Amino acid sequence: MSRIADIALAPAGEIKIKWVERNMPVLRDLGEEFRRTKPFEGLRVALSVHLEAKTAYLCRVLEMGGAEMYVTGSNPLSTQDDVAAALAAGGMQVFARYGCTMEEYEACLCSVLEIAPNIIIDDGGDLVGLMHTKYADLIPQVIGGCEETTSGIHRLKIMARDDKLRFPMVMVNEADCKHMFDNRYGTGQSAWDGIMRTTNLVVAGKYVVISGYGWCGKGMALRGKGLGAKIIVTETDPIRALEAVMDGYEVMPMAEAAKIGDIFCTVTGCSGVITAEHFPHMKDGAILSNAGHFDVEVDMAGLEKLAVEKYEARHNIQAYVLPNGKTLYTIAEGRLVNLAAADGHPAEIMDMSFAIQALGAEYLVKNRGKLPNTVIRFPRELDEAVAARKLKAMGVEIDTLSGEQKEYLGV
Repeated sequence: MSRIADIALAPAGEIKIKWVERNMPVLRDLGEEFRRTKPFEGLRVALSVHLEAKTAYLCRVLEMGGAEMYVTGSNPLSTQDDVAAALAAGGMQVFARYGCTMEEYEACLCSVLEIAPNIIIDDGGDLVGLMHTKYADLIPQVIGGCEETTSGIHRLKIMARDDKLRFPMVMVNEADCKHMFDNRYGTGQSAWDGIMRTTNLVVAGKYVVISGYGWCGKGMALRGKGLGAKIIVTETDPIRALEAVMDGYEVMPMAEAAKIGDIFCTVTGCSGVITAEHFPHMKDGAILSNAGHFDVEVDMAGLEKLAVEKYEARHNIQAYVLPNGKTLYTIAEGRLVNLAAADGHPAEIMDMSFAIQALGAEYLVKNRGKLPNTVIRFPRELDEAVAARKLKAMGVEIDTLSGEQKEYLGV
């Protein structure tokens, strides 16, 4: 039985889903294909992804393929209640609401695992982690799963390294059509959308500190530069740091950047990036945000402990007054800014990412019992097929190799 905020919100959610459907041609095409082939007929799918309109459309595409869907969110502040209601109104089992407590959030995760899923679609690794601890007795039912975040893949690789991963997991985030577009162009646009719509402040002329220069950090830096910001990058990887320098950005340790930045955004996938060591040295009025999956990159507990006063400065902005009299502002409690304070990545970008999720799930079913219990690279041929579908939908044609060229290249 679904657990959502209010089923009466369904019509508003349906409007959102229809809008993204129109702008996700690759996923729409896959849906029609799945409707014919029914690759998930008779299978139960547990899905934990940020529950907004684009995710809802992925759920419907999997359902077109015959899947019995059990859906929850992957962050207490990213669920859109009207979208959850729309899925529930259509008969899907949904367990999610905006602003739930961490206890309620885990209860929702448990609800989609208690049905003994055959396929797991995860975002951050919470479902897979719980399956291996609380629901280990149900693991024999699991064919495999797909993980689409850097943070989640880190967790999976540790499990695989320690020989604790008990079913195959496809690394969706490693697909080129995911990280090159979703992480770079998706995060680059949507994180700034969250920061700007929440603060209603100008970006031009400000010092912006981007922590982490992976694909997400590159996208944020590029878009920030386009908005007129002066970009500072902090990194621990010397190669990525050098790349940031060559791209024209200042690079320095966080201890130095903390004194200069007006806006901070962490995108590292690690913990303790901005800590109590840095807070006292920041400018009065500095704004802190996070675009990494988990709310551990900005030390919110350390900031709470350090502050002598806390209040809501604006919707989704918390103000912390420090003993030295300075006030720091955090967006969305340090949670994923592009989803907790905005609508997430553009539909055209998630069209590719969710097509890869859907094809990854189909790949697991087609290779049932043949894959090792470890992290699996997304097949290159499927990656290229998604790109080809996207180009076709955009009306773009490209050259193809001739027989002689293939022979020359050894293809």
